Amino acid sequence: MELHNMKPTPGSRHSKKRIGRGDKTAGRGENGQKSRAGYSQKIGFEGGQNPLYRRLPKRGFTNINKVEYSIVNLDSIESLGLKEVTPEILIEKGLIKNNYGLLKILANGEVKSSVKISAHKFSKTAKEQIEKAGGTINIIEK
Repeated sequence: MELHNMKPTPGSRHSKKRIGRGDKTAGRGENGQKSRAGYSQKIGFEGGQNPLYRRLPKRGFTNINKVEYSIVNLDSIESLGLKEVTPEILIEKGLIKNNYGLLKILANGEVKSSVKISAHKFSKTAKEQIEKAGGTINIIEK
């Protein structure tokens, strides 16, 4: 096969439909709103019936003052085996994401070694367990 005698596979190419050549309705069916130029139906329009988004009740609200915390438990900090823990180290180890917001330490698990932990917030029991094991806490200002 040469470049000058190459042809597309039979059935792979179709001629474009030519609109408005001879037929009075130009492929738009009979008369009516949908046959007019510039017609477009609004999203969610149901023919005049009350649309679904208006039939369903509104629920709840979004609190604009809500603070999102990334949570890390004491057992995952203990598994790292480090002497000092900061949000940057936790990002590096993959325990929290880079856009973590604020970091909160919870008391699920136990800390056996003394660790210096820096976070934005600590639960009361997590604070007690860290200090009981001889560790220190550092609260990061927001």
